[in-house]
Amino acid sequence: MKLKLILAFLAVYIIWGTTYLANRFGLLGMKPFILSGLRYTLVAILLFAWCGIKKLSIPNWKNIKVLAISGLLMLVGGSGLVVTGELYINSSATAIIIATEPLLFLLLDRKNRKAYSPATFIGMVLGFAGIFIFSHFSSGNADALTVTGANVVKGTILVLISAIFWVLGTLYLRKQTDNNASPFANAAFQHIVGGVVCLLIATFKGDWQGFNPAAIPAAAWGGLFYLVFFGSLIGFMAFMWLVKMQPPAIVSTHTYVNPVVAVIAGSILVGEEVGVPQLLALGMVLVGVLLVQAPKLHFFSRRPRLFSHKEC
Repeated sequence: MKLKLILAFLAVYIIWGTTYLANRFGLLGMKPFILSGLRYTLVAILLFAWCGIKKLSIPNWKNIKVLAISGLLMLVGGSGLVVTGELYINSSATAIIIATEPLLFLLLDRKNRKAYSPATFIGMVLGFAGIFIFSHFSSGNADALTVTGANVVKGTILVLISAIFWVLGTLYLRKQTDNNASPFANAAFQHIVGGVVCLLIATFKGDWQGFNPAAIPAAAWGGLFYLVFFGSLIGFMAFMWLVKMQPPAIVSTHTYVNPVVAVIAGSILVGEEVGVPQLLALGMVLVGVLLVQAPKLHFFSRRPRLFSHKEC
């Protein structure tokens, strides 16, 4: 169980840190809601196919409603607006803004608020301070899409709103009561709702005008398929499992590490500079994550409730 938790945290820490850059590559050839709609629809098709092949159990109608609403909040309002925001700010800045999620969880998650120790709060403050310092020394960096300062405000607001939607969707997901349903089926229903709504939004916005698959660069297709297979099929599934095993604010510590991974990926792939001050800030972030996680290490021995006996 400890190994499963460690691997799941690594997935949301590292893989999701690279999806911000993958979004940027996808935006080189597709508009935001087309990119998100294609991503979620492809993921849903693959997950439903897997559920059919393996004959996995599906949630009841009551829980399908919960999954549909959480899918709208998390995938359309959350991830969808992130992609839109990345039209105006770079991938590193986007990940840094998303780092406000743990604080939003503390404000909105009444159920687990009393369970957080002083070390948890200190760790979150330290991690957030590290992100602030990291962003200060990374503010001059840019990636594939560079825009004017006037648009930075618009992008920042969009991404902040997306963080609120993601937190609300994650907390709403706790209304799900059918723990016997396959997590693959749960994610499939979330993604099909998210995909259909994103494609409808793209249609109403007229985003399909001039859409020509043959004219889309290989980098954009690569970004889309990375988001499908790594961002969703691995990263999102790991996140959904962790939310069942740990308090949401603890799981959301991935938002401390994701910006660091985003900037490192940007440095390697698009030439962003990473200096000594940023590395020192990275140390603050990692110490903050350690303080947040340390009081909860006894969860590692907790029996999972997400999977049925057969699926374990």
